[in-house]
Amino acid sequence: MAGLDEDLDFDESGGGRLTFDFQGFLFKVIHYWKLIVLCIGVALVIAYLINARKQNIYRLNALVSVESEQNPFFTANTSISFNWGGVSGKIGKVMTTLATRSHNELVVDSLQFYMQYLKQGKYRMEDIYTASPFVVTIDKTKGQVLGKPIEIKEIDAQSFELIYNFESPGITCQRYSDKEVYRDKMPIGEFRQRFKYGEQIALPFLNASISKREGRGVNAATQYFVRFSSFDNVVQGFKNSVSTSFFRGSSTVLSLAQAGTNKAKIVDYLNTTATILAETELRNKNLYATNTIKFIDSSLNAVTGKLKDNTDEMNAFRRANQVFDVSDEIATISGRLKEFELQKEEEDIKISYLNNLETYLQNKSDYTNIAAPTSVGIDEGGLLSSINTITNLAIQRQNLEQTTREGSILLKQIDSQIDAEKSVAFELINNRRRSINLQLGTINSRIAQFEAQLAELPEEQQEFLRIQRKLDINQDSYNVYLSKRSEAAIVKAANVSDINIIDAAKDIGGGLIGPNRSLNYMMALMVGFFVPMFIIFVRFLLDNTIHGSDEVERLSRIPIIGLVGKYNYKNNLVAFEKPKSAVSESFRAIRSSLQFIYKKQGPTDLGKTLMITSSVSGEGKTFCSINIASVYALSGKKTIILGLDLRKPKIFGDFNMKNDLGVVNYLIGDNSLDEIRTTTHIPNLDVIPSGPIPPNPSELLMEDRMKALMQELRKEYDIIVLDTPPLGLVTDALELTQYADATIFLIRLDYTKKGMLGLVNSKWRKGELKNVHFLLNFYKHKSNHNYGYGYGYGYGYGYGYGAYGNAYHENDKNSILSKVKRFIKRL
Repeated sequence: MAGLDEDLDFDESGGGRLTFDFQGFLFKVIHYWKLIVLCIGVALVIAYLINARKQNIYRLNALVSVESEQNPFFTANTSISFNWGGVSGKIGKVMTTLATRSHNELVVDSLQFYMQYLKQGKYRMEDIYTASPFVVTIDKTKGQVLGKPIEIKEIDAQSFELIYNFESPGITCQRYSDKEVYRDKMPIGEFRQRFKYGEQIALPFLNASISKREGRGVNAATQYFVRFSSFDNVVQGFKNSVSTSFFRGSSTVLSLAQAGTNKAKIVDYLNTTATILAETELRNKNLYATNTIKFIDSSLNAVTGKLKDNTDEMNAFRRANQVFDVSDEIATISGRLKEFELQKEEEDIKISYLNNLETYLQNKSDYTNIAAPTSVGIDEGGLLSSINTITNLAIQRQNLEQTTREGSILLKQIDSQIDAEKSVAFELINNRRRSINLQLGTINSRIAQFEAQLAELPEEQQEFLRIQRKLDINQDSYNVYLSKRSEAAIVKAANVSDINIIDAAKDIGGGLIGPNRSLNYMMALMVGFFVPMFIIFVRFLLDNTIHGSDEVERLSRIPIIGLVGKYNYKNNLVAFEKPKSAVSESFRAIRSSLQFIYKKQGPTDLGKTLMITSSVSGEGKTFCSINIASVYALSGKKTIILGLDLRKPKIFGDFNMKNDLGVVNYLIGDNSLDEIRTTTHIPNLDVIPSGPIPPNPSELLMEDRMKALMQELRKEYDIIVLDTPPLGLVTDALELTQYADATIFLIRLDYTKKGMLGLVNSKWRKGELKNVHFLLNFYKHKSNHNYGYGYGYGYGYGYGYGAYGNAYHENDKNSILSKVKRFIKRL
């Protein structure tokens, strides 16, 4: 793998250990510093554009308290009582109510937030709300066009112009009185019409009057608009816009917060939602009392009718019979009988209430219309609590129905709680009914006793006493109901909401929460830095080519004989035609190093051979063969280049030669040495090209004539340069190592694969390659992997000289286009 090759260090045993080349990565990053700076710059520009185009987002809050308020008219003598519930349940109900559609519909409708006042800003249309110089008063009973802004352009102090562009004949309108949406038609094109301020506008797409807002002036350079939106869509957008939290750990104080782009709208929405919460809570709280008053009113109407009938009956009796007095004893008996009959009627009313309550709970699903049991004198605590719990659960279910679909787990839980409480209530009703029936039995027996005593009186007196008792009973019942209704009305009127606004929302400056411009710039810096760093890191891990001498030293113990820089020239004869160039100096340095190698081999009368090979084609074997041979020839050494790359011959082209005759012709016995040898225009330099491409190059190189050729050349020449095929592709080069006194393995930087060094190391350890040295070709002075130019002095004087001696570069003219190309290539 490329990443493993990158991290492989050479050791004595020829194996490797996994490390990470931090220094190489660092210099890789330094090499691409322009790319990193460019990415950071682009990221900062993008962050600036985002910050400039994004609207400011503000967050404001209001504080409300949710408590169980005690009515000031509740005393120990109050006959009617209502259990308003605890605080904890109301906190949850408030939080739920804020997210209900019904609540947000009330807020949106009261503030008319379905109508937006806009102005054309630099990047977008901006919601200016009360900062608009116009006030639009709509006719809710008529439709307004939805979606597209209507431009309001002032003509003078008394008039303005409406502008609307109809792109299609169909428009969508909505009546906000009943929220009905309907379609209408208008002619395609631009609509323009002039109106006066305050004039009623009656158009198919707008029904309103427009007036100037006091204290706001019209900027002639600004475009103003009004836009209407679907009521349901606006409500949906506001449903979850208000967030709630407990204020500083308090269990009864809630903080209502909302975020948006217009602080005035946030203030109005928070304050209005708190006000409507309080009103709704008071209305729900008074629902129990309202139902009780309705029940008492119906009872009063019934008693009033009975009282009228009894009065009429008494008047008729008096007209038909003479008025007479009864004895004190009879009056006392009649009075006691009246008391028991009054008790009986009260107990009958209780029985009737309990029967009706039981039937209501069995047959109805809405339990918010139950009257208080105390309205008929039932003051049992268990039953009162049970009925109040059922009512509160019913109200809670109604609120949840606004935000929760039918069949949800929440509604099922409330239904199960209601059913459980109903079972308790039925048991309490039965117990209370049995108790009342026992009392009725006692009362009925006493009534029978007193009626038996009165039965001895004349019929006229008995009838008179009966009518008088009924009249007195109904009068007493009327007084009792009237008193209870008065108490209930006073309690309801004096009742206050459990939700109070402690601190209303207000724009006092600040509240800005976005966009976080500093964070955006910080994120831009991070993205602009780490994205190219990641790309460089991935490229570094996946890169398996050799980039510098340090990598060669890390991957192999074979010494480096020199470095040859990159030099763009028309042909390969640089050492001859550009002798003052840094590349020519590099080859002269390599020549000096080779002389040192040859001296170590001992003196001899025969010429020395130099085999030049590489891993693959394209690494510069022919270029280096020609130039090394050239510097030897220019130094007075009789030199010959032997083209032994029989598969892909190239050496003949730079000397304007033909490849018709060459080594192949000699090896197959068709031509002699003199016939294949060519003298070049470079003094002391001869060339033997490869000749025609044979079908069996490896077998030819193994012939005895190859040995004879090398022996004859050693006698005639001082230096024989063998230009061989790539070692990593074919075996031809291995067949020629027996003739080489020294071997140069060519490594082209940024081209040769690191894995190829393993092949060379293996053959060197096995002894198949002897006196082998690496030559680094295509070296670039600013290469990030060459950490200093000291290697030039160590392995070849020419590189060191050329690195800082730019005077040796002749005619080094670089156009702007070439510089741009080189920069892109480096990236």
